[in-house]
Amino acid sequence: MAASGEEGCEHYRRGCLLRAPCCGKLYACRLCHDGAEGHRLDRFRVAEVQCARCRRLQKAQQSCEGCHSLFGEYYCGICHLFDRDKKQYHCAECGICRIGPKEDFFHCSKCNLCLSLSLRGKHKCIENVSRQDCPICLEDIHTSRVGAHVLPCGHLLHRTCYEDMLKEGYRCPLCMHSALDMTRYWRQLDDEVAQTPMPTEYQNMMVEILCNDCNARSTVQFHLLGMKCTNCESYNTARDGKCRLTLE
Repeated sequence: MAASGEEGCEHYRRGCLLRAPCCGKLYACRLCHDGAEGHRLDRFRVAEVQCARCRRLQKAQQSCEGCHSLFGEYYCGICHLFDRDKKQYHCAECGICRIGPKEDFFHCSKCNLCLSLSLRGKHKCIENVSRQDCPICLEDIHTSRVGAHVLPCGHLLHRTCYEDMLKEGYRCPLCMHSALDMTRYWRQLDDEVAQTPMPTEYQNMMVEILCNDCNARSTVQFHLLGMKCTNCESYNTARDGKCRLTLE
């Protein structure tokens, strides 16, 4: 049985233990259960809880019917989520509880995920993208306790994975599109390219490139620091053909 302190566990602050409908064991939360058992706890099937104070086993509810202690400032009778108040709300479309406040979010029916109101009409939708695993950690995004970050290309990463990714690079790991606005950096790169002439043998070398940001193909002068797309002026490009020399 999991530790039964009145403060809950590392995941949630709550005053009760859940009785797992699958194995009958008591755990502070579904995550504690899943980490210790070889199967998953179905949060929607939880019917009984045990009070951490008086140890009374009872139906799932917000307060103890014996000692009247509060199991959680927030309680969802669908997800059976008990926790301190974090402005949570249950999203019927997502099928689970989200951290709010609710008025700051909207549910995108195509992405199938609750997103910040600041992204309404300003993000690229991908059908059921929230049901895909995070391409960085390969863990679930839709039911994760870690918030999701929407990239300009529409793909999702855990917010923490996105922050870690930026320490190593700037491109979406799925489609190689720039994961943030690189305009200022591209203009800095313009200056560096202009101030760094190539050796004589490379000055007339042209190369075909494919832009990862706009998908346009173009033929540009080869440069070790980067080759700029002639369509969108991004340096997020890759060689897409052989090099060739132009006539002087």
